[in-house]
Order: sequence, then C-alpha cells, then structure tokens
Amino acid sequence: MAIREAAPRPQALAGITPLMDRYAGWLVDQWGVIHDGERALGEGVAALARLREAGRRVVLLSNSGRRRAHSLRHLAAMGIGPELYDEVVTSGEVAWRLLRERRLEPFRALGRRCLLFTRFGDLEVVAGLDLELVDDPAAADFIFLSGVDSPKRTLDDYRPALEVAARRRLWMVCANPDRVAPQGERLIMAPGTVAALYERLGGRVVYTGKPHPPIYAMAQEALAVPPAATVAVGDSFEHDVVGARRAGLDVLFVLAGIHAREFPPELDEAAVEARILALARRHGALPQGWLWRFRP
Repeated sequence: MAIREAAPRPQALAGITPLMDRYAGWLVDQWGVIHDGERALGEGVAALARLREAGRRVVLLSNSGRRRAHSLRHLAAMGIGPELYDEVVTSGEVAWRLLRERRLEPFRALGRRCLLFTRFGDLEVVAGLDLELVDDPAAADFIFLSGVDSPKRTLDDYRPALEVAARRRLWMVCANPDRVAPQGERLIMAPGTVAALYERLGGRVVYTGKPHPPIYAMAQEALAVPPAATVAVGDSFEHDVVGARRAGLDVLFVLAGIHAREFPPELDEAAVEARILALARRHGALPQGWLWRFRP
C-alpha cells in the first residue's frame, strides 16, 4: 500500500509499516513525533527501529536553534541512540554552516560584527565562526537569533535592540522559526516570535529552519535519497507539512503533537479529516496521510 500521489484527501494510517516499501528516505521531526522534550515516545522509537531494520535512510529534523552536537546529546540522554538514525539536522546547524560558508545571499555580505541572541548563554552556536560578538546593536553588522531566554525575558525585553537594528536595516539570521516552544505542559515564547516582531518593525529576516528551504536542502543532502522516494513526518502544519510540500516531498501528519488539542482522541475519522482539510486550506498545503502517532 502506498499513499496516492495526487490524493484529494489525506489517507488515514494506523502506522508506517505499509509505507516502508514506498519510501527509501524518511525525514522525521523530533518533538511530538519521537520525544516530548524530556522523554522518548516508545512508539516513535519503535518506528525508527523498524525503519532501520528495513534498511531505510532516516534523518531527524529539528527547528532547534542549537547545534547538531547539542541535539545528539539530548537524544542520547532520552535513550534515542545513533543506531536509530543516519543523521540529525538542526536549523541551528544549518545557520552555522551558512555563516561559515558565506556562499549564499544574504550571508555573503553580512559582515563580522554579530549581535547574538542565544539561550542560556550558549556560544556553541558560533564556535569556529569568524565573528566578533558585540552587545550594542548600533555597532553590529547583523543579528544572529539562535535562541531566547524565555520566560525569563519577554518580547518587550528584546524590543529596544530590535528597534535600533531595524532602523539600521540590519539582517537578522533566525535559526529557529518556531513562535512557541513547549516547556512542561505550557508553551513559552520561541525565537520566531522575536523574528516576527523584527519584521513588523521593518527589519529583514532570513530563516534557516522549517518550513524554509535551507533546512530541507541540508536534510536531503544528508539523506541522499531522491525526493520522489522520500517522505517527511511531522506534527506541525505550519512547519512540517508546509515545509515538506514546498520542498516537493510527501508528508505524513502526526495528530498527537503540537495540534493535539485540535484532535482529541474521541474524534472519528470523518471529523479528523474535516479538521485536517481546514488546516490545509488555512496553510495552503495538504499532507498525503495522517496517523495519530508515529508508530510501526
């Protein structure tokens, strides 16, 4: 069984096993799919193991603004070892690589003096880059938004520096487009909210994470599987579904993640489909299939 290439409606799936012969490459989101930020999700880990047993290529994707090495450590701490995937790609690693290579616009002409916003003082995000970190937006050549110290710092805490930078028409490199992030049972401000304010102030932003092209270019390079034989799996319509479809990939939408409140378990299949189609109309992208959880 395979997902129909031009399905007018997304197909309901109990698990991924029927699709393993169709897709040689799997781009799998992390939070909400294989872990909840603190603990591995057993069914998700079992699905990864099944894919690896079948010889499928697996790349884990994350909109984390931090480097790949941090994600590897975090996954290992939750018991998700390297035997379960081929590679990990984070939007922070994508940003780091683009800043190092300086081949694409606007990275080529950004300059060296960087106003860095990061979480918990993390400087690993700029390690090895030819940058001079500055504290004053009036002295900066560009802003690198890797993370935010929420809930300790609020959006208003970032506004003064953003206003100065916007008046100077500085570019902002946003390594995490997410507007909110889970912390326990609540959602807190994420870098995408700061980037959105900067755009409203007239600032220019380049995003490296989902749903934007840079992370998919790096992920597909790591996957080394043609797009026609690749499927993306994710729980965010705004990031995973939209990003994969823009990249020309099939996508499976996982209900029990960031949209869990919109899909309570008592919904029947028709109600689920109606809500997915409503999201598709809102975001302009339709997944090929959906499943409650990422499972074998």
